[in-house]
Amino acid sequence: QVQLVESGGGLVQPGGSLRLSCAASGFTLADYAIGWFRQAPGKEREGVSCISTSHGSAYYKDSLKGRFTISRDNAKNTVYLQMNSLDPEDTAVYYCATGLKYYCSGYGWDYEYWGQGTQVTVSS
Repeated sequence: QVQLVESGGGLVQPGGSLRLSCAASGFTLADYAIGWFRQAPGKEREGVSCISTSHGSAYYKDSLKGRFTISRDNAKNTVYLQMNSLDPEDTAVYYCATGLKYYCSGYGWDYEYWGQGTQVTVSS
């Protein structure tokens, strides 16, 4: 049974950092791409980042490049999203997902399995 569990969200001040974790079970994370998405109140879900299986290639939403870093620890079956210089605009529920494919996609419909999400709130 495929499961993804996010953790690491919370309340952080503007300019602060958080590291989100996505723990996978029921499949071998090393064999598949994992994506991070977010959804802010009243807004559509958007792709944040993705890491593929091919040399761990990473992809980011253009506006987040340089602030967010995605990585994977295959031994722990976990993907991380390091978020720095956080801004109130980053406030959202963050989800990790997989479509059990080796390649990345920025489209939510390519992902069949989703975690429950973790809330990130950036506020002073």
